[in-house]
Amino acid sequence: MLILRRKSGESLLIGDSIKLTVMDVYEGGVRIAIDAPRSVTVLRSELVQAADANRDAAVSRGQARPKELMKLIGGAPAPSPDAGGYTQSEPSALRQKDSSD
Repeated sequence: MLILRRKSGESLLIGDSIKLTVMDVYEGGVRIAIDAPRSVTVLRSELVQAADANRDAAVSRGQARPKELMKLIGGAPAPSPDAGGYTQSEPSALRQKDSSD
């Protein structure tokens, strides 16, 4: 791991296409601007850790059952590609618009 000291307004280059700029330094934190190509994924590490923990918890409890999960949260399942759209029993916001409307 490389550890550098930067002041507000100073930058750090990673490769040819990623630039990190220290925007602001304050007690307990720092604001960083990241200039990177859209093809580069930039994620906060705590979000990746939370997603990994959620996935691991789901796997340890058995396979997820999307229809049962949707019932628990009160949502309607997405239509299958062969179903041709939503049915009248599903929420109107989720139904496809009929051309006769």
